[in-house]
Amino acid sequence: MAKIKISAVPSIRRLPSYLHTIRQYQHEGSEFISGTLIAQELNLEPIQVRKDLAITGIIGKPKKGYPLEALIIAIERFLGWDSPQDVVLIGVGNLGTALMGYQEFQFHGLNIMAAFDKNPEKIGTTVHGVTVLDANTMGIQIRNFGVKVAILTVPSTFAQETTDVLVEAGIVGIWNFTNVKLKVPDQVIVQKENLSSGYALLCVTMQANRMDEGNGKNFR
Repeated sequence: MAKIKISAVPSIRRLPSYLHTIRQYQHEGSEFISGTLIAQELNLEPIQVRKDLAITGIIGKPKKGYPLEALIIAIERFLGWDSPQDVVLIGVGNLGTALMGYQEFQFHGLNIMAAFDKNPEKIGTTVHGVTVLDANTMGIQIRNFGVKVAILTVPSTFAQETTDVLVEAGIVGIWNFTNVKLKVPDQVIVQKENLSSGYALLCVTMQANRMDEGNGKNFR
């Protein structure tokens, strides 16, 4: 299986922010945008932005920058967001419900076509326009849908057994929002999201800022 170079991961993570900024300027009627302008908007170095955009294959024009329409197409094609991706969501709890209602997914070509849960009170209901199905029928339903990607938001104690069913049903990509390191075959890709890590970085940054402010006061 082809693997993404570790050095490219930070660039890939920044591309959605670039896309958001570029779309804002497109809505304002701009036709070109420079790497420097993107860098200013996102507090980055211009050379970093140019390197990140280079992985999409697009080339800017001297003194004009990047044509907005072509840049959006290049980024979306590189990310695979230029074609719809049907997915299923497993676990309609607070997080699962929030993800189902996240409107930005539609701009990324991601379509949550169905959700699964074991709670009888949720089965048969519709959440943010998505029908909740019985998790006990998950295997056969996923095969019938022909879907290949699943979002996993079940309680951690059920994460591995749910994953086993998903893999058996033909799922080859799992967006894992549990805190469990899933065991899957080599051909199955798991992207783990650790929500605590983002909060940890926020807290440490805030502490560092408070220390800087305190040190500044000592010099007054």
